[in-house]
Amino acid sequence: MFRRAVLHSLAAAALGAVLSLPATLPAAAQAKYPDRPVKIVLPFGAGGVADVTTRLVADKLSEKLGQRFVVENMPGAGGITAARAVQQAPADGYTLALFSNGTAVSVGLFKSLPFDPVKDFAPVSSMGYFDLIFVTAADSPYKTLADFIKAAKAKPGTLNLGTIASGSTQNLGAELFKTSAGIDIFIVPFKTSGEVLLGLQRNDVQLAAEFYAAARGNLNSKAIVAVGTSGPKQAEYLPGVPTVASTVPGFDVTSWNAIFAPAGTPADVVATLNKALNEVLADPEIRKKALEMGIDARGSTPAEIQQRLKDDIVKWSKVIADAKIEKR
Repeated sequence: MFRRAVLHSLAAAALGAVLSLPATLPAAAQAKYPDRPVKIVLPFGAGGVADVTTRLVADKLSEKLGQRFVVENMPGAGGITAARAVQQAPADGYTLALFSNGTAVSVGLFKSLPFDPVKDFAPVSSMGYFDLIFVTAADSPYKTLADFIKAAKAKPGTLNLGTIASGSTQNLGAELFKTSAGIDIFIVPFKTSGEVLLGLQRNDVQLAAEFYAAARGNLNSKAIVAVGTSGPKQAEYLPGVPTVASTVPGFDVTSWNAIFAPAGTPADVVATLNKALNEVLADPEIRKKALEMGIDARGSTPAEIQQRLKDDIVKWSKVIADAKIEKR
């Protein structure tokens, strides 16, 4: 009986000691994020600018955080397939989405989306910003955007501006240019960037709007000439080329890529990712490689990229409505 009483007393003391431990102990014992590979889901195919830059960043994140960051390509109209895959994943930071201004465009372009990019996702950080460039053929009589606008006003309805598919950022940027400049021109959609630039050189279109990465080869061979960039400041990769805003005041089309997580992802996980992304994107090697593709690699706070998404949803929804582009 005595032995039983002693054992009972010891057990009670041990239980009391466990119960008196700080409540934070279980949390402290949890594995630090990330403790397994992280997946970044892209709404674009392999080999494109978004894919290449994301893989560069993913490699650096792997080095910094000690776990593999794997890129998975899920191309599809409006980025719906990729967004849904991330939306339906656990909100634990191990499945992330690449959003872009194309995500904002999709809100106004589709009759309905099976997700809300603002409510169903948690912003982490921007990854990069990039401009459209407006280009003419090397032998074009329009040496500046001012020349093109002057000719368009002199002969309404006679000049063409080429872009890829209707509803693309390039196409909507051209529509915004048309209305902002107050000119009557035709926006001609092509299937591919290559066809746009070929049409420009054949004089089927007299001006084209495209991203630098797609036009770089033709620019380097001097088959085409850049006459304007769409951002608020001159592009580092095209020194001396004026902004469109210097001719059309207030014009600004800035494309972007960013990382988002499912809504409900823990704040400390978002903070870890945000800190790592901002450090990686400040790496001179990453910035140099991104700039070669016409991208300003730059991180942000979650609040900043969330506001950019909201603002661009409003902006592009209006452009789509004004251009009377049929919803899909």
